Amino acid sequence: MESIEADFVVIGAGSAGCVMAARLSEDPAARVVLLEAGGEDTNRWIHIPLGFGKTFADPSVNWCYEAEADPGIGNRRIFWPRGKVLGGSSSINGMVYIRGQKEDFDHWRQLGNAGWSFDDVLPYFRRAEHQTRGADTYHGSDGPLCVSDVSADPICEAFIDAAVECGIPRNDDFNGATQEGVGYHQTTTRRGRRCSTAVGYLRPAMQRPNLRVITHALTERILLEGTRATGVRFRRGDETGTVRVTREVILCGGAVNSPQLLMLSGIGPGAHLAEYGIETVHDLPGVGQCLQDHYSAPIKLRCRLPITVNDVVNSPVGRMKAGLQYYLFSTGELTMATSPAAMFVRTRPELASPDMKCSISPFSADRPQDGLHKWSGITMIAYQLRPESRGEIRLKSANPADPPAMHPNYLSAELDQRTLVAGLQLCRRVLANPRIQKFIESEYIPGPSVRTDDEMLDHARRMGGTVFHPTSTCRMGNDRMAVVDASLQVHGIDGLRVVDASIMPTVASGNTNAPTIMIAEKAADMIRQDVRLAA
Repeated sequence: MESIEADFVVIGAGSAGCVMAARLSEDPAARVVLLEAGGEDTNRWIHIPLGFGKTFADPSVNWCYEAEADPGIGNRRIFWPRGKVLGGSSSINGMVYIRGQKEDFDHWRQLGNAGWSFDDVLPYFRRAEHQTRGADTYHGSDGPLCVSDVSADPICEAFIDAAVECGIPRNDDFNGATQEGVGYHQTTTRRGRRCSTAVGYLRPAMQRPNLRVITHALTERILLEGTRATGVRFRRGDETGTVRVTREVILCGGAVNSPQLLMLSGIGPGAHLAEYGIETVHDLPGVGQCLQDHYSAPIKLRCRLPITVNDVVNSPVGRMKAGLQYYLFSTGELTMATSPAAMFVRTRPELASPDMKCSISPFSADRPQDGLHKWSGITMIAYQLRPESRGEIRLKSANPADPPAMHPNYLSAELDQRTLVAGLQLCRRVLANPRIQKFIESEYIPGPSVRTDDEMLDHARRMGGTVFHPTSTCRMGNDRMAVVDASLQVHGIDGLRVVDASIMPTVASGNTNAPTIMIAEKAADMIRQDVRLAA
């Protein structure tokens, strides 16, 4: 395969990579190449919102990673789905649109990252967003990412009413003035279809002659001349190709693959690289460190009435009706995101902002990849918004096709244990309210025999799992363990930036897709500013 010349090469067409490729190619003079290890987003289940259950463990669009055995959760190995397709994880996620809290970004700024306070990043959230409610102080209506309301659901309505009666305020906009309260999510959907970054950003941009998108292209190494990134080497089938750049290499591989590729390219902890015979170009000890993720624990319930998604999916007539309703009107059960409603709460009154999210879904399963229960089911999950536990990403081999080792170290911090238990107990108090009790036949998991805090913690260790928000493995900052600076340039390497969830100094308080898109919007502006200054 011949060598390609470009101004920019973007590695990874995921949530951030699609944004970067689209925004940089707005300049007709900029030659942009986007490399994606997966294929095009032609799988129909990607675009049907409820289809996330079909793509959850589909290796044609999903890396289907598995974390290493984790002592904090009974030495279990947790399944880590990651998108392997145009749009990345925005093509297979639950579509929940949550930005995080104002305090998250102000904290990033307090850690020394100039330009990353809430006031700094709000314009980029607004720029990305096409808010169907219209624009206001917190929301934009002209962006590529469509953000829509979900349909009301009787179980979710009862949950919201029960939480309000328990003293939790109603909140109809978790991304507005405050996150605290209970209400419905908004989702990254448009007229009943998923709005991934591939759909919202990349598809329109692919019409430009200065953008080239190459799928099924696994990047094997960042090419360096001394300490300057000059391009990349990639493999497509049996052929190897290169992209040589005049300006920058932009790494958008995500919290798992960005640190992996840096290490494979000789950038990372030198002693670890030596274990695999990789020559150290730049000893950067923080690469792969500071891994953070949201760990959740479930409460699963049997519903008294046949009104859940389980009932629709398990009935041939129900499936036919749902299919017709969707294809004729783009409404009904097939438009449902992973959790229509949630509450953001404080588990301790002295806290300044919520530290816990509890969400509810009108369906249930033992594991998503196993299919829904044959009976009417409801699921609640609770997870701590700002965990203190820290893990790491390590290499397993020098082969770019081999997944790295993911060590989350879930529940290794005592505060995480206490907070998760408090969240589960709060879920039970809300579920005991008559408003929602009328829908509940019994508690399936953990069951009525599990009562004490110690028993609930044991349940969380045995039955909990990730909500798929890994971050911070190429952390932004100025200390010894930071990987990128406030402009997202890799410390000690010229012409190389990391732009994805891996740069978050701390995980955002909620779902990570929206802040990842914001990071890419801001990075594109910083790069364009540098280009103007260099002209």
